[in-house]
Amino acid sequence: MNIFVDKIKEVFFAVLPITIIVLILNFTLTPLDLPLIIRFIIGAIWVILGLSFFLIGVDIGITPLGSLVGSTLAKTNKLWIVIVAGLILGFFISIAEPGLLVLANQVDLITSGQITSLTILIVVSIGLAVMVALGLVRIVYNLPLYKILTALYFITFILAIFTSSEFLAISFDASGSTTGILAVPFILALSLGVSSLKKDSKSSEKDSFGLVSIASVGAILSVIILSIFTKTNEFAPALELSLYESTSILSPFIRIIPQVFKESLFSLLPLLVILIILQKVAFNLSKRAFIRILKGFIYSFLGLLIFLVGVNAGFMDLGSIVGYQLATLDHSFYLVGVGFILGIVTILAEPAVYVLTHQIEDVTSGYVKRKAVLFALSIGVGLAVALSMLRVIVPGIQLWHYLLPGYLLSIIMTYFVPKLFVGIAFDAGGVATGPMTATFILAFTQGAAEAIEGANVLIDGFGMIAMVALTPIITLQILGFIFSIKSKKGGLTVDET
Repeated sequence: MNIFVDKIKEVFFAVLPITIIVLILNFTLTPLDLPLIIRFIIGAIWVILGLSFFLIGVDIGITPLGSLVGSTLAKTNKLWIVIVAGLILGFFISIAEPGLLVLANQVDLITSGQITSLTILIVVSIGLAVMVALGLVRIVYNLPLYKILTALYFITFILAIFTSSEFLAISFDASGSTTGILAVPFILALSLGVSSLKKDSKSSEKDSFGLVSIASVGAILSVIILSIFTKTNEFAPALELSLYESTSILSPFIRIIPQVFKESLFSLLPLLVILIILQKVAFNLSKRAFIRILKGFIYSFLGLLIFLVGVNAGFMDLGSIVGYQLATLDHSFYLVGVGFILGIVTILAEPAVYVLTHQIEDVTSGYVKRKAVLFALSIGVGLAVALSMLRVIVPGIQLWHYLLPGYLLSIIMTYFVPKLFVGIAFDAGGVATGPMTATFILAFTQGAAEAIEGANVLIDGFGMIAMVALTPIITLQILGFIFSIKSKKGGLTVDET
């Protein structure tokens, strides 16, 4: 019960800022119908309950599974086992990620089924699985992270030349969405399990970060490759905002339950099967420990079910309408200011950010304070959402105008920043794109794109998550420069601290 209360508080403060902003906008710039507000509040409550149950499940079920697998892989000392395990686990962890489920459904909705949600789920999960395997190989062989990232992003931007604008936005958004509240703790636990058994403690510290960043590139590459080989080049994007005509409050929640039940079961069942098989052949956990992990899976399932019902039936709908109404005001640049505020308050309370910042503080023995990391993240994400709103307002600005120089700068910085901060920064880029970003702010962006003349919902409505994944990489590497300078003044290197 104490754990549940703690998680409720954690998630409540993640959802509260967005709820307050919506209510303020309702009484000022964007008056909303009462049924919509009630539905939004009910959706927010479902989101809070769902995420709380889900995070408890991740803590006592999914993350321990990742740690056990990581330790078991390291003990085998067989590269082919590491690769196969990375492929299988990476695939099923990605499919079960709530943020990716939400994004896939949005792509399906806006393309009217031309790009199905199942296609996005499978393609992205294959890409992430391949890169998780590659990332584990990197840890085994002590390959420098910055060299791996340089090669991967070089390939990405070469292939991006042959990619349509629609697929480019979806691919980079998929990268951020797939590294969320389920994938991040599991992947971090997996990387720690493999790297912690190394004899070189400094190498172990640096290698415990970076797997998330490598995995996220796989999502980008897989969607880009899909776009090159797909025959669908013309899309008729549309965002239905028919909620103005609906006065029903509860029926949307009831109607969505059967679909969401299937999605939740489909997402977590493979991981449960993997747990049962590994318990027989490798783990040999005590009955009590095994039952505890099983309870974690039950909590995860219930949480995912409740979360997705709240998101689909009430939470995202209002995000679209608020974005649409703000964009129709005389001064559409209100979008930029509201976007900046949304970005800051959202990242400060993202559950996955909480996990990463504490792990950074633990791994660096308190040298890198979580408050400093949070400040750098919040500024970066606030700028990311604001720049995304600017791209919606000014049609001439394209996504690659941001991504190309942004990632070039990020890669160049990896050659000069302390190597520990390289892994931290790129992992943080994936972590920043959590459930609030992939739900409300994504819907907010798409609503604005629907309202602005000259904007395209599929091209301009997506890409925001990509920006949120990019800017923390830059701001945290800048933080790395600052810590490097401070440590040199103190007569130490960052690695020695």
